[in-house]
Amino acid sequence: MAQARLKLATAGVAPRDNSVGFEILDREQSLGTSQFMEAARYRRGLEGELGRTIASLNGVKSARVHLAIPKSSVFVRDERKPSASVLLELFQGRNLEPGQVQAIINLVATSVPELNKSQVTVVDQKGNLLSDQQELSELTVAGRQFEYSRRVETLLTQRVHNILRPVLGNERYKAEVSADVDFNAVESTTETFNPDQPALRSEQAVKEQRQSSLPPQGVPGALSNQPPAPGAAPEQLGFGAANAGAIPPGQPLLDANGQQIMDPATGTPMLAPYPADKREQATRNYELDRSISYTRQQQGRVRRLSIAVVVDDQQVVDPQSGTVTYQPWSAEDLARFTRLVQDAVGFDASRGDSVSVVNTPFVADRGEVFEEIPFYAQPWFWDIAKQIIGALFILALVFGVLRPLLNNITGNKKGEGKDLVPFERDLQPLSSELDEDQLSLSGSAQQIMLANPNDGFEAQLNAIKNLVAENPARVAEVVKEWINGDE
Repeated sequence: MAQARLKLATAGVAPRDNSVGFEILDREQSLGTSQFMEAARYRRGLEGELGRTIASLNGVKSARVHLAIPKSSVFVRDERKPSASVLLELFQGRNLEPGQVQAIINLVATSVPELNKSQVTVVDQKGNLLSDQQELSELTVAGRQFEYSRRVETLLTQRVHNILRPVLGNERYKAEVSADVDFNAVESTTETFNPDQPALRSEQAVKEQRQSSLPPQGVPGALSNQPPAPGAAPEQLGFGAANAGAIPPGQPLLDANGQQIMDPATGTPMLAPYPADKREQATRNYELDRSISYTRQQQGRVRRLSIAVVVDDQQVVDPQSGTVTYQPWSAEDLARFTRLVQDAVGFDASRGDSVSVVNTPFVADRGEVFEEIPFYAQPWFWDIAKQIIGALFILALVFGVLRPLLNNITGNKKGEGKDLVPFERDLQPLSSELDEDQLSLSGSAQQIMLANPNDGFEAQLNAIKNLVAENPARVAEVVKEWINGDE
């Protein structure tokens, strides 16, 4: 393979991919190269490298990347974000999955500074837009949810198989599980109050009691200046009522008989109390019993399960004749199978789960013989035949066309080499006439001697300085020739 590639390169057969990568930066640049040209070369090299990387993915034949990198600005309002576009050429009959398109977008976005994934556009050779972010995200999420649901159903179906296979045997039943999975993320906060159990949070009580040792004094009010109302004499006077009256404060108290009331503790007469003022005030703050609960339900919660199991009739072997007969299962057996399936899958009646175990005879194998398809009529045979025919065509092309062409090219080069031998012999006397230690620049007026290349750096530098000082116009012409040659 290596020799074939070398011969193809010698014949001038170049690969189809002509993209240029970072090797463009290794080329020699002229003295007058501007900063704009350097940035353009770097951008072109980056585009080529990204195109090569994307083309190495499975299903991608070639890729072209275009980057729009704006010039940076010191003003925020003038700042613009970079963008990128990718053109993919896919192999015939191949399509990219949403995950692969998202991978290409991330690859390009992370290769360019400050490039957002939303600014990357991916298009195929048919003009189909592949980088619709909303559609990609929706398809990716839907695909992941579908795969998760299938994994849950497969796991539960395997549990049913593990519990029924030892009892019924292989191919004696069929079971399917359908899982309704809730992918909604629910967050709830609940705050409840209990008014039956109040709690005292704070209390403030004020008690005041004032008692005077003197009778009421001061200027009487308007009520005391009014004349008393006309009195009404009672028809009958009670015992001691004639002598009853108000006792001034500080005077001995008298009983109904007019005798002084003695204090039994001290033995002294009890005096009438002086006026007193009492006041009580209380402020109480109650707090109701409160509870706060925060609930977060994770995605992927099983909302409902539906399990369907169909069981074939049981085989009954007659011990005397050995004949096999089929009988349906009893209701008790089906109920037992139902309980086994419920316990295996984690049946929950509150979720609305349902388990159906039905007994029905399976269709017997009739022993039909299918006609065998010959190997040359099968699809795999033609696939292999196409590959073999393609390989033979390539070998015929290489050995029948390219090899004679390469032999002709190499034969012509050898003939040209033989023709150049006399010409080289004619050049030998001319080269011997030149001095090995001296070089000269052709000029109309005079010859300028340059330093020997084997001399030191200082000698060469001094020779160049002398040349610039003596003939600045000729040196300027040489520099112009260099610049024009690079351009």
